[in-house]
Amino acid sequence: MALLTRRSLNRATSQRQLLLERTGLPALEVTERLVGLQAQDPDPPYIGLWSRVEDFRLDDLTRLLYERQVVRATLFRGTQHLLSTEDYLWVRPLLQPMLDRWQKGAFGKFTAGLDLAEIAAFSREFIGEGTVTRVELGRALVERWPGTDKVGMARSVQGLLPVVHPPPDGTWGKRGATPIALADHWLGRSPAVEEQAARKLVLRYLAAFGPATVKDVQAWSGMTRLREVVDGLGSQLVLHRNEAGQDLYDLPDAPLPDPDTPAPVRFLAALDNVVLSHFDRSRMMDEVVRKHIVVEAAVTVDGFVQGLWHIRQEKTGATLVVKLFRPLTGTEEEAVMEEGGRLLRFAADKAERHDIEFRPVDPGV
Repeated sequence: MALLTRRSLNRATSQRQLLLERTGLPALEVTERLVGLQAQDPDPPYIGLWSRVEDFRLDDLTRLLYERQVVRATLFRGTQHLLSTEDYLWVRPLLQPMLDRWQKGAFGKFTAGLDLAEIAAFSREFIGEGTVTRVELGRALVERWPGTDKVGMARSVQGLLPVVHPPPDGTWGKRGATPIALADHWLGRSPAVEEQAARKLVLRYLAAFGPATVKDVQAWSGMTRLREVVDGLGSQLVLHRNEAGQDLYDLPDAPLPDPDTPAPVRFLAALDNVVLSHFDRSRMMDEVVRKHIVVEAAVTVDGFVQGLWHIRQEKTGATLVVKLFRPLTGTEEEAVMEEGGRLLRFAADKAERHDIEFRPVDPGV
C-alpha cells in the first residue's frame, strides 16, 4: 500500500486526464477515455478537447455530433454531458435510479401527485420519431395537465426518459431552444441494461480520475451505494492511502508519475470534470479556490488551479481575462501568456486583436 501525497495525486490524475501532454488521439477516443465531457453550455466540450488534443479543430467534435457518434444528454449528477454513443447506450440505463432521485429533488414539486409513468408515456408519444423543442414539450404537458409548470414538467422528462439533444444544439456558439429526441429513434438503437455495468463504470472512472475514494466515484457519478461495487472488484483493484489516511482505489496498471513531473499551464473548460469529479478536490485546488469554482473556467499552473478565465468579446477584438488567486512568477506569467495566446487563436480566431489581462480574484465573490 503506497502513501500518495497531494502532489502525487495531482500528477496521476493530470496524466490520466491528458493534461501533462496533449495527445494525438482522435476526439472520439479522448471523449471515451474521459468518460464524457461536461456540456452544460455548447462551448466547454470544445475547450475541454482543445486543452487535451494536439491540433484539435472545432469540426472534429461538431462532425461527431452530426454523425451521431457522440450525444448530448442529462447524465452524471443530473447535468448535461457529451458521451460517445457506445457509452451512452449502457451508461444511461445504469443512471436511471440516480436520475429518478434527481427529478424528484429538482422538479418533484412540479409533478407532485401525478403519475410519472403516465407523464413519460405521454411524452414518448408526443416526441415520436422526430425532434421537438423543450418549449413545445412543456406546452404540450401543461395542456395535458393544466396548472402545472411547463419548464419543470419538460425538464422532468429529461430524467424520466432516455432523450438526447440533437445538433445544432451543443455545437460551438449555437444557442436557442433545446431540441429533444428519443434516444432510440435518434440513435437507431435502444439503451439497454448491461450486466456488471456499475463495476465497468467504476473501472472507467478510476482509469480517468484515479486513484480515488468511494466518495469520489459517487461525487462524480451522482450514484450512491457504490461501496459494495468497489468491494466486489476485489483483486481487480489495488489500494493506496492519502495523507489523511483514507483508502484510495486504483487499477493495478494505472500510471503514477513522479510528483515532480512538469505540468504545463492549461486553460480548462468551464465546469471541466477534472475539477468537479472528486469529493475531495484537494488534488487540484485548496479550499479557498474551491469556493470560487462554480461557473467560471479554471487555469492551472504547475498542475493546480491558480486562476479563473473568460474571454471578453469586443467590437474588433477579444481579451482573455485571467483572474489570479496568487501572483505569478515571471516564468509562470510567460507560460500563461503563451498558452493564453493559443487559446485566443482557437476560441476567438475571427477577432482582429487579441489581448490578455491579468487581475486578482475578488475575494468577496
